[in-house]
Amino acid sequence: MIDDIIDIALNEDIGDGDHSSLACVPANAVGHAKLIVKDEGIIAGVELAERIFHRFDPTLKVIIYIQDGTPVKFGDIALEVHGRSRSILATERLVLNFMQRMSGIATQTNKIVALLEGCSTKLLDTRKTTPGIRYMEKWAVRIGGGHNHRFALYDMIMLKDNHIDYAGGISKAIKRTNDYLASTGKKLKIEVEVRNEEELKEVLAIGMVDRIMLDNFTPERIKAVLPTIPKKYETEASGGITLETIRSFAETGVDFISVGALTHSFKSLDMSLKAVF
Repeated sequence: MIDDIIDIALNEDIGDGDHSSLACVPANAVGHAKLIVKDEGIIAGVELAERIFHRFDPTLKVIIYIQDGTPVKFGDIALEVHGRSRSILATERLVLNFMQRMSGIATQTNKIVALLEGCSTKLLDTRKTTPGIRYMEKWAVRIGGGHNHRFALYDMIMLKDNHIDYAGGISKAIKRTNDYLASTGKKLKIEVEVRNEEELKEVLAIGMVDRIMLDNFTPERIKAVLPTIPKKYETEASGGITLETIRSFAETGVDFISVGALTHSFKSLDMSLKAVF
């Protein structure tokens, strides 16, 4: 999947040729460039950058100075790349685009993980990602210290409000889901979303799920209902959670907190790739 994404991105950017480089840089020219950090945060995408360089031109030599997940500051040199000048120029923007975005996600994730220090609750991402590059964005979440929720629609079943409404209610949705898994032989975890205490009681009465998402419950409401949920069920809080309130959600003892903002509302870290002479 990673190589497929790289190939599509290179084709999008280069097309039938990097004509700027082809026009003025000799074919036999060799160069040397440094990737300079111009911001503070957690760096991510270093391993990917090396893969991009080598995917495009296996002869490029990459020297890594700072590993993924390391705190960085203005002026730090993350890596150097040596080799054909045209190859460095052709891959420059793709490497920067991925590293800037991944580092922004890792930085934001790391900041929120720090707010949960001392709590057992795990921070999860969501499917609110950029189409086509979800793998890279969820990779960045892991680098920042967070955890991945399901990757896509095919690796876990989530019965959300619309599923439940279309199915005709929670009981029907859960029963049909279990019948579907039995008939197809698929071994997928089932998570069900509940919007209030009445729906939670209905889920507990029927069972047959693995995780219960408490959607838009306040910390106070979560504290009130958690003792009624058997330990065999994982619990997740989602909706209406901010940086200011996330600690109070974690202190309820809920197993997971999912935050879509990890991958849809981050600030990219500023970086540049500069030729060295």
